Parts: sequence; structure tokens; C-alpha cells
Amino acid sequence: MTNPAASYGIEFQGVCKRYGASESDPLVVDHISFTVPRGTLTTILGPSGCGKTTTLRMIAGLESPTAGRIFIDGQEVTTLGPAQRNVSLVFQSYALFPHMNVIDNVCYGLQTAHSDKEQVRDKARAMLDTVGLHGLDLRRPHELSGGQQQRVALARALALEPAVLLFDEPLSNLDARLRRSMREEIRALQQRLRLTVAYVTHDQSEALAVSDQIVVMNKGAIAQRGAPSELYEQPASEFVAGFMGEAMLFEGHNHAADTVNPAGGSYAQLGPLRVPSSAALAPGPVKIAVRPEAWVIGPATSTGVAARLTKRTYLGSIMEYTFASALGEIFVVSPQVQLELDVGAPVSLTLADHGVSVVGR
Repeated sequence: MTNPAASYGIEFQGVCKRYGASESDPLVVDHISFTVPRGTLTTILGPSGCGKTTTLRMIAGLESPTAGRIFIDGQEVTTLGPAQRNVSLVFQSYALFPHMNVIDNVCYGLQTAHSDKEQVRDKARAMLDTVGLHGLDLRRPHELSGGQQQRVALARALALEPAVLLFDEPLSNLDARLRRSMREEIRALQQRLRLTVAYVTHDQSEALAVSDQIVVMNKGAIAQRGAPSELYEQPASEFVAGFMGEAMLFEGHNHAADTVNPAGGSYAQLGPLRVPSSAALAPGPVKIAVRPEAWVIGPATSTGVAARLTKRTYLGSIMEYTFASALGEIFVVSPQVQLELDVGAPVSLTLADHGVSVVGR
């Protein structure tokens, strides 16, 4: 059956997965629905055990859903096996054959689809050039760096010209500096070739850096999905606010718009500070998520949150501060490295117009 929404590279419709035959067995993936538009990169993000890897394996055909429907490139593939889905998966461990050289590793998947060996090797070389490995054809995997092995795995996947390319924690085996370089290369390659990609990671900064869309999962369900900036600036729940980057959660109270000045909108009270809130949020107790960079440090005055510096750390381009206040301990990141604050110094803390969000409890 063909899906009329053929602009989607991937579509999940009410998909769930449980391991076990009994309906009392817990759902690992709980009736999730989402789409990945063609030519875009969607990251499936969440903590260990949230169901993200099972979701990726269902896209690949390595797991069958208990219920629901899966479409790839407009075609329903719910009951099809991996070989019938036109997808390629780049594994966390790279899964390279140690006894084969680089070009033979890349050729491996092509050999079943093409009978002309020279055409196969020409295509493999072209893929190696695409990922920046020109001239390394004859090396064995153990002679390559971690980043180069990752590129070989990527070239092998690209050589099959898949409708969908899948990544399962692709950078977790690399050191921090190489992770940054490789994520930039993967993103640049995806955009240049207009690849449809589903990318699984537990690393929030990685997800923010590479994604057109992020699907945040928690306990088998989708907690929120949207553009990286939307999830960071406008988290829909306490879980998403705490998981998408660093944020402190404070107790607050939400108020409806003032009857005297309704144009002012609804707001939540955080100590002496007012934070704009959604009109859809009911009055009452709420959580207020504040990013460390949202705090503005000023001289001690009668406005703002009165605080006293308890700890500071110089990190070159930023300062990290910890303040004691009536709201509890407040962690602040400031680019003002020239600002000299001594431990014990009194300050007033106010909030910028970004990095602050009000969520229901």
C-alpha cells in the first residue's frame, strides 16, 4: 500500500513494541507517531532505556512492531525485512571486516547488487572520495584512526544509495575533539547529498548540532518533537526542560493576565521576578526552567534576586559561578570573564529574554 504522504522519508503511525506475547508485558515503544521529511535529518534522543534504539531497529526492519504502521519513501514496509527496505545502518561499532582492506569493506554490500566487479570498485572509490578517504583503499581497519573507520562505515552505507540512512550512536566511540569534527562532517554530507537520515544519540549537544528535527523520547513515548531551537527554548515538560541541555528547575506560581492590564499576558512568579508564560497554562504551581546563560549578574540592588557568590571557576571563554539565594543554589554561566567577583560578593540576578521557560508540573 502506498502512503499518500510521499514527501516523508519515514513515517510512523501509532507504532508500539513489546517483548513478550502477553498484553501485560510492558511496552518498550508506546504508540508513537512521527515523520521525517525527505532530505532532512531527525535525531531520536533520550536517556538509556527510553526506546530510541528499538525505534531505529524498527525503521531498519531488525525488529517488527507489535502494532502500528511504518512507511519509508511513501511505501508501507511494516512487514518487510531489512533487505526489502532500501535502508542502510551505520553501527556504533562500525562493523568493519578486520581481514578486508578499506575498499573491499566498501564493496561488500555492493557485490550482491552488481555483477560487474570493476563498476563496483569504481563506485566504492567514489564513495571513499566523498567521505575524504582518497588513497586509503588498501589499508586495513586496524591501520586507521577511529574517525577514519567511521568514514569507511559511512562510505559503505552510502554506496548502497539508500532511501534512508540510519545512525546508531555513531560518535560514542570517539574522543570529544573528534566527535565534534565528525558530527560536522556528517551534517555537511547529509545536507550536500540531501540524505534522509534518522540519527540516534543520548548526547543533547550532538542532537542540537546536527538536526533539522529532534524527537525526544522518555519511557517509550514521545515527550516532545520539533526544531532544536524550539525544544531548547520552549520545552513542553519538566522532563524535556531538564534533558535538553543544562537547566535548573525552580518552583514558581503561574498567574492569569491582570484584569487591569490584560495586554500584559499571563506570567509566572519566580521570587521577585516575573516570567511570561503561555495563556494555555492554568494558574497555580509550575516549574520554571532556567538555563545557566539566562541569568544576568548585576550590582546588589533592591530589584532582582538577591544572591551571594559561593564559588567561581575560570574556563577561558566563560566563567562559571554558583550563588546562594532565597531560591536555593543558582548556577550561572557568564561570558564576562573580565568581571571580577570575589567569593562572598553580593549581587542581584535578573533574567534575560531567552533560556527561560515555564512548564506544568
